[in-house]
Amino acid sequence: MTLVQEYPVADPGAGPYGITTGPDGALWFTLVHAGQIGRMIPGEEPTIYQLDPAGAPTMITTGPAGALWFTESRAHHIGRITPEGAITEFPLPDRAARPHAITGDANGSLWFTEWAGNRIGSITPDGTIDLHDLPTSRSEPHGITLGPDGALWTALEIGTLARIAIPGR
Repeated sequence: MTLVQEYPVADPGAGPYGITTGPDGALWFTLVHAGQIGRMIPGEEPTIYQLDPAGAPTMITTGPAGALWFTESRAHHIGRITPEGAITEFPLPDRAARPHAITGDANGSLWFTEWAGNRIGSITPDGTIDLHDLPTSRSEPHGITLGPDGALWTALEIGTLARIAIPGR
């Protein structure tokens, strides 16, 4: 493998963390230490959107209706940003949840992990949040994705992967 090119997107220490391709074809990324969301087309200057500087946006994914969804681990929010830059934040019920990863499902919901809450949660495009406790205490769910079998797969820091059937299916 050969590194082809690096693209500076922020001040050193801002911490690009999560990255996804948006519905607009741009690369969207989180700047976890700066409290920002970035949008970049290679070869152009990035556009930066400011959130709460202490919010720690962590992971980002493309969701329904052409929006991007992200977690804010220290602000305990799930956020949505449109390709035009309109931001909406949805506070989680548990103010110590530490949301980390986020992914979409085929039905238009987003699923996220609550690292400190030992849960996974779902959020609909209108902001309705539903939480689901994990059966193993202190499993620290970290990553989440929709698997090829239609189930959610969650990486747990206790050294296991968990297959979770999506409720209602």
